Amino acid sequence: MKQFDCQVLEFMDSLIEESASLEPAPVPAVFSPLSDKEQSKLRYWPRRCPLFTLYRVPSCFDSELFEVNHIRTIYHMFIALLILFIISTLVVDFIDEGRLVLDFDLLVYVFGQFPLVVITWICMFLSVLVVPYSLFHSWASHYHESSPSSAHSLLLGSLFLLYQGLGLGFLPTFVVVRNGFPPASCFIIILEQVRLMMKAYSFIRENVPKVLALAKDKSISTVIPQLSNYIYFLFAPTLIYRDKYPSEISVGCCIQLVSKLIESSTPEDQFERPFSLSFQVLGCLFYAYYVFVRLCIPQFRSISRQLFDPRAMVLCVFNSILPGVLVLFLAFFAFLHCWLNAFAEMLRFADRMFYKDWWNSTSFANYYRTWNVVVHDWLYYYVYCDFLWMSRKRFRAGGMFLVFTVSAVVHEYILAICFGFFYPVLFCLFMCFGMVFNFVLHDRRKGPIWNVIMWTALFLGQGVIICLYSQEWYAQRYCPVEEPSFLQLLKPRSWSCHLHTKPAVDS
Repeated sequence: MKQFDCQVLEFMDSLIEESASLEPAPVPAVFSPLSDKEQSKLRYWPRRCPLFTLYRVPSCFDSELFEVNHIRTIYHMFIALLILFIISTLVVDFIDEGRLVLDFDLLVYVFGQFPLVVITWICMFLSVLVVPYSLFHSWASHYHESSPSSAHSLLLGSLFLLYQGLGLGFLPTFVVVRNGFPPASCFIIILEQVRLMMKAYSFIRENVPKVLALAKDKSISTVIPQLSNYIYFLFAPTLIYRDKYPSEISVGCCIQLVSKLIESSTPEDQFERPFSLSFQVLGCLFYAYYVFVRLCIPQFRSISRQLFDPRAMVLCVFNSILPGVLVLFLAFFAFLHCWLNAFAEMLRFADRMFYKDWWNSTSFANYYRTWNVVVHDWLYYYVYCDFLWMSRKRFRAGGMFLVFTVSAVVHEYILAICFGFFYPVLFCLFMCFGMVFNFVLHDRRKGPIWNVIMWTALFLGQGVIICLYSQEWYAQRYCPVEEPSFLQLLKPRSWSCHLHTKPAVDS
């Protein structure tokens, strides 16, 4: 039976490859196909076509790793560690309080004001649903029906940029800061703000060249993308807009059914899997809660009251490596694997290549490309490639520097708003060590030793981030400034905080 199973799998793989090579390229759903002459008109615009696979590409954990018993055992070890965290917390509470304390004050605090978070997100989503699509619909209709008007295009383009900067950029941030959202609630709004801004830009960026290419030929009518396609894109686990994405049930359906029969899977699994992935996201949330309760809070509550000491700082960094690495793994597994795959399952989105085997990287250049493929594609096509097009491919190093700068600024903006203070640790790590490691640990570095160096630098960086941001978080509460000036807001409070009194805000 094993030999028969191997032969059937080889036959299915060859059949998939043959059908993919024979199948014609998919035609966009709402735009007319372009002739060779019309395609030549697109030469003034950089050609970027990120390929979405026609067949379901499972993520690494689904396709390979979780089928290996050894990797499943590591997964079980993390679950066992979570159980030990829970037991140790209950035991310590029982010894200190004389009873079992089953409260989650930290979770209640970080997810505070959740109804207002939901209302804010709904307003953000409705604005993204209406404003960019309406502006593009108005511009594309008038651009094709009448003679091209630069004033009309400039007006609508300015309105879109104003909406990106004011409607999506300033207003959500103002609501977060004005209402004093706690960290987790801030992360929900700010991350959604960044995601929706990137999606709105991609929608405009991908459709404008098509209208410009077909505008001079009056015999071809430009069809506006359907609203249903735009709504699907807003929920799809991708940041690159396409009129139509490959679906699991529309392409290769019979092949997938046969392969599922071979794998002995049932149709009910397609309905149970999103719930299972959502449950794992919830489990990662509780996991992170116990990591902070057991490993971070007891350490930083005491060290934040001490005077700045290089010896204490070094010990703090190395003591923060373990919680930092656990938080890194939890963030990766919860978001890049569980969360994105859950939406892909619900939307029948075929391409699940949200990440690659970044853990096998022997260079930071490869790590940056494989850690988060979704964001990497957006930065590559809309920042790096567009910069090369504008510079006529003369400054590739400048394009790489621009990508690092954009990524560093956005990451630091998210942390500054969510934590409530400006402490550019992550920005310096991106722009200094990240740039250096990108050129020093490049793709020509091969061998296991370079993978060890990559992991060592990654672990140390996580320890620095957890240590410095946690110290500053508690210093902001132990040493509040009654009348802060602009320079005092920029100066890290942990550098001078050495009070031994009770904090103004205990959290």
